[in-house]
Amino acid sequence: MANPGYAASLEVRKLYEYLQPLTNDPKSLIRIVDESGEDYLYPIEYFRPVVLPLPAKRALAHGGTAA
Repeated sequence: MANPGYAASLEVRKLYEYLQPLTNDPKSLIRIVDESGEDYLYPIEYFRPVVLPLPAKRALAHGGTAA
């Protein structure tokens, strides 16, 4: 998947935090915390959901590794 126009904000194949949409967010966009550390709206087709095993979720939540 490519990220045309967002090369500085998004890395291809990287996991990003998804935030719940705000009331006025268009359905075609998704709210993502990008490389700037801020949340912005991006085209939903740029992303795929990923289901992580519980140890990986815990490691990401605590900033550690899932070793």
